[in-house]
Amino acid sequence: MKTAKFQPYILNFKRPSGTSRGVLNIKETYFIEISEDDKNGIGECSLFRGLSYDDVPDYEAKLEWLCHHIDEDFDFLKNELKHFPSIVLGLEQALANLDQEKNIYFPSAFTQGKDAIKINGLIWMGNADYMKSQIEEKLENNFSCIKLKIGVDWDSEKEIIKSLRKKFPKDQMELRVDANGAFSTEKAKVVLEELSELEIHSIEQPIKAGKWEDMAELCKRTPTPIALDEELIGILDSESKRELLNAIKPQYIILKPSLVGGFSGCDEWIALAENNDIKWWITSALESNIGLNAIAQYTYNKKSPMPQGLGTGSLFTNNFPSPLFLKGENLWFGN
Repeated sequence: MKTAKFQPYILNFKRPSGTSRGVLNIKETYFIEISEDDKNGIGECSLFRGLSYDDVPDYEAKLEWLCHHIDEDFDFLKNELKHFPSIVLGLEQALANLDQEKNIYFPSAFTQGKDAIKINGLIWMGNADYMKSQIEEKLENNFSCIKLKIGVDWDSEKEIIKSLRKKFPKDQMELRVDANGAFSTEKAKVVLEELSELEIHSIEQPIKAGKWEDMAELCKRTPTPIALDEELIGILDSESKRELLNAIKPQYIILKPSLVGGFSGCDEWIALAENNDIKWWITSALESNIGLNAIAQYTYNKKSPMPQGLGTGSLFTNNFPSPLFLKGENLWFGN
């Protein structure tokens, strides 16, 4: 017989982290622990305030419900939790970990320390000096793919990207940008042209989610590939996912397991994307080292050839010990 309990936790940022949606100082999360006989499994339900589809008042009540029904069939639980994607992910993690050793969710060459995951270096928003200092740090660590958060001061951000591209041509450095829906449709058209001149790999979510017709038009005519991110949040069933991809026809989709219904939700998106010749990569979403570890193990097993958007757990002052570590741009596992 299984039993379960959950616990809230507040992660504190070392430095306020800027996005076009505002500055983040703390990150709320929850942990669910499942026990069966002498085994224990832990998973992270990483609620993202202001962004998660399940940022609702009865979130903790749903966790209580899950703990009381933990012995039910997984498909039943997943269906009952379909409006709570981050809880689905925490449940999937805890169940996967239940049958493995500590820190192991999906055994592979990665968890054996024999192979690594190439990741992009993430540059947070801030003034020009702060962004440049982050870029210099990534360059010192030999990152060949850098992602910059943009959309607060595009003129300044464009100059930073221009100077970076001048120093590193396309064959030496892949540059991605993430607008988090910051631009109007008309402004996005201009930005897409300017990004094309700078040979940018892709832009994530140039306009706000929900404007399918506008996004479809941008994707159809863009000189810079577009990746959907927030657009996927709250799209719950297979038919709606298929409808979205058919309507917008993006060049890429970005999958955050905490926001799109866990690993099973990602599997569904990947299958639909590949059927439509849409490429994809996986990104963490400010999980603690516990959730990040599980997501990294899942990501490795999906075998995407692209640099992935996985964090390194270094943003928080009160994170947990991690088996993950960076060597240059490669994320390794070592218990």
